[in-house]
Amino acid sequence: MIFVALILSYLIGSIPTAYIYGRIYKGIDIRQHGSGNVGATNVFRVLGKIPGSIVLILDILKGVIAVVLLSSIFSLNEIWQLILLSLAAVCGHNWTIFLKFKGGKGIATSLGVLIALAVKIVGIRLPLMITVEVWLISFIITSFVSFSSVLAGFAFPLSMILTHQHPLLIAMAVVFGLFVIIRHKPNIERLIKGTEPRTPIGFNKKK
Repeated sequence: MIFVALILSYLIGSIPTAYIYGRIYKGIDIRQHGSGNVGATNVFRVLGKIPGSIVLILDILKGVIAVVLLSSIFSLNEIWQLILLSLAAVCGHNWTIFLKFKGGKGIATSLGVLIALAVKIVGIRLPLMITVEVWLISFIITSFVSFSSVLAGFAFPLSMILTHQHPLLIAMAVVFGLFVIIRHKPNIERLIKGTEPRTPIGFNKKK
């Protein structure tokens, strides 16, 4: 049963919401515009705030549904089972089978699975809140989604360690952090060169 659940979790995570929305909303391939990434940030830049917000919410929901729904259907409530479901969903978003295994950066879907885990595992609520706050404060100050995401990628495993979470949850947090860094390698290079575009949203407009 766990094998079937993992496949379904991967497939849910694989749904390329940014690509689908770009096709439906503007008849475009989002991969041919902006950064070329199939994620909410690129939709914000190319199509605007409302489309970007919709894709962001949908990507978060993918993670929530993959963990909450599938764990309930297949009665998977052990920590290791929930972790595997979470990783499968994020891998689906990052390397979607529907777009030749080229997907998004995984931040929104990671947030979704972590929200779902926090519903089932009370202990990780504080680390999750700390991580989200780190991302928000960084983004408000810098307008860099990439920098804020990488910073959050470090903050999550560190906060899990400092709050003495289960070793498996700490291992999961480390893996998620590595995913963030690996998927943002081009962004990190652009940040170093000073060519990374900002994503201002109203309150944090910068040139």
